[in-house]
Amino acid sequence: MPASHFLHQLQLCARRRTPSTARRLHAQLIKTALHLCVPVPNTLLDTYGKCGVVEDALHLFDEMPHRDHVSWASILTAHNQANMPHRTLSMFPAMFESDGLQPDHFVFASVVKACSSLGAVRQGKQVHARFFLSPFCDDDVVKSSLVDMYAKCGLPDNARAAFDSILSKSVISWTAMISGYARSGRKSDAFEMFERLPVKNLFSWTALISGLVQSGHSVDAFYLFIEMRREGVHIVDPLVLSSIVGACANLAVLELGKQVHSLVIRLGYESCLFISNALVDMYAKCSDILAAKDIFGRMHRRDVVSWTSIIVGAAQHGQAEKALSLYDEMVAVGIKPNEVTFVGLIYACSHVGLVSKGRALFRSMIEDYGISPSLQHYTCFLDLLSRSGHLGEASNVIDSMPFDPDEPTWAALLSACKHHGDTQMGIRVADHLLSLKLEDPSTYILLSNVYASARMWENVAELRKLMAAREFKKKPGYSCIDIGKETQVFYAGETSHPMKDEMFSLLKELDAEMRRRGYVPDSSFVLHDMEHQEKERQLFWHSERLAVAYGLLKAVPGTVIRIVKNLRVCGDCHTVLKFISSIVKRDIVVRDATRYHHFSSGECSCNDFW
Repeated sequence: MPASHFLHQLQLCARRRTPSTARRLHAQLIKTALHLCVPVPNTLLDTYGKCGVVEDALHLFDEMPHRDHVSWASILTAHNQANMPHRTLSMFPAMFESDGLQPDHFVFASVVKACSSLGAVRQGKQVHARFFLSPFCDDDVVKSSLVDMYAKCGLPDNARAAFDSILSKSVISWTAMISGYARSGRKSDAFEMFERLPVKNLFSWTALISGLVQSGHSVDAFYLFIEMRREGVHIVDPLVLSSIVGACANLAVLELGKQVHSLVIRLGYESCLFISNALVDMYAKCSDILAAKDIFGRMHRRDVVSWTSIIVGAAQHGQAEKALSLYDEMVAVGIKPNEVTFVGLIYACSHVGLVSKGRALFRSMIEDYGISPSLQHYTCFLDLLSRSGHLGEASNVIDSMPFDPDEPTWAALLSACKHHGDTQMGIRVADHLLSLKLEDPSTYILLSNVYASARMWENVAELRKLMAAREFKKKPGYSCIDIGKETQVFYAGETSHPMKDEMFSLLKELDAEMRRRGYVPDSSFVLHDMEHQEKERQLFWHSERLAVAYGLLKAVPGTVIRIVKNLRVCGDCHTVLKFISSIVKRDIVVRDATRYHHFSSGECSCNDFW
C-alpha cells in the first residue's frame, strides 16, 4: 500500500480520536518499512497527540532520527493537550540544545500556551523576548497567545500592549483581552472593549461574564447574562452557565440559583460534569446542603472537584462525620484528593474535636499525596488544635510553619485562649496582635475583651487610642434574606423599614421569652464606650435579628429561614438565634463571613465555637 493511504487513515484516526487504530496503523507502517518516509513520522506523531496518548507520542519522538519544526510543534502541542504544560516547558530548551533548531511561530504559540496554563509569567516574558527578536515577530497567532497569557497572569496592561501590536485582530484576541480586563477587576475597560468588539458571539459574552464573576462583580455578571439571553445568543457551550451558577454561589441567592438550575435542565446540560460540580458547590454555599447532596448523588460521573465540593460543603455545614465518610468513599473509588479536599477535611475535624484524625490527615496530605501545606491548611490545623485545648501545640505549630501567621491565624489562637481561660498565653498573643496592622473589626473586639477579662484597663484604653489613631471605622453590618423572589437587606440599627413596628413587637416578645428561659445579654460584644442599657439596645437592633424577625413574619410557616451576613455573627446574637430556633421551632441557617450556622432546637452546628 502507498504511504498516501496510511496518511489518509492517520488523519481520519486523529479526527475520530481512536488510539487503538493509530497503534495498529503504526505497526503496519513498520512492517511495510514506510514508518521513516517523510512526512509519515510527523503525521503519526500528530495523530498520537490528538488521540491523547502522549507517552506513545513521546516514545515515537525520542526514536525519530530526524526531527524538524513540525515534530517539535506536534510534541509540544500534544503535552499541552494532555494537560502537561510543565513538560512542554521542560522539553523546549532541548529544541536548540539537542537539535540545533530555533523555534518557529507554531512552537512559540505552543510554549506561550504552556506558560499561560501554568501562570508562569517569568518564563512567558522570556519566551516573549525571544519571539520579539525572531523572524516570526509579526505573527498574529503568537501575539494572540501572548494576550491570553498576560491576561490569565493578571497583567492586563502587558496584554493590551500585545493586543495593540496585532495587525489583524481575531475574535480570539478580542475575547482574551476582554477576559483579562474583567478578571483583573477593570470593569469599565472590559465593558468598553466589549462594546468595540466588531462581532459578538457566545464566547465573547462568556469571557466577560466569567471574568466579572471571578473578580467579584457577580451582580454585573447577572445583568449581562440577562442581556445576553435577550439578545437571543444560543448557549451551544455550557461554560457561561457554570460561571453564572458560580455567581449564585458567591451571592448566596438560593432562589435565583434554583432558576438558573431550571435553565440548565431546560437546555440539557445538567449531566455535564463541570455544571453538576458547580451546582453542588452553589447549593452548599446557598445553605441548602440537602440539595447539594441530591445533585451529587445523581451524578453518573464524579471527579476530584465533585468529591471535594461535597466534602467541603458538608464540613462547612458542621457535618463532620459525613465529610469524613465521603472522603473514605472517594479514596475507595480511586480518586486522589487535592489541596482543597484536605482543607475541608481538617476543617471538619475541628468541628468535632477529632485531633488525632486531623493530625493523621495533615501527615497523610504531606507523606501520601506529596502536597505541601499552604497557609490555609495551617490555619485549619491550628483551629483544630486551638479549639480542642491543645494551645501549646498550636503555638509550636505557629513558630515552626514556613509562613508568617496572618491576622486570622493569631485571632483564632487568641479566641481559643479566651475560650479555654488561658489568660497568660492570651495576653502574649494579644500583645503580638497589636504589633500588626489589624483590619478585622472583630479582632479589636476580641482584644478588648481579653484585656478587659484580665482587668488590664490601661491596655483597653490604649487599644481605643490605637483605633482612633488608625482611623478605624467598623464596616457596617448587614443581613440579607430571600423570601420567594423578594430580597430584603437589613442594616444594624435600621428603623426605617415599613414593617419596623411588627418586627420590633415580635423581637420584644421573643426577648421576654428568652429572658424567662435564662437569657442574659452579653454587652461585651459592643466595643463603644456607653451605658450598659444602651449597649443592650444596640445588640437588640443587630441586622441578623431584624432579618430573622422579618422571615418569621413573612416566610411560609415551617420553612427554613436562610440569612446571609457580611460580618461574623457576634456571640450575643449567636445565643439569641439559638433561643429563637427553640422558641419558634424553626430551623435558621446563617451564612456569615467565616462559616455556616445551622440553628435548630436551641443548638448550633458550629458547637458554639467560631
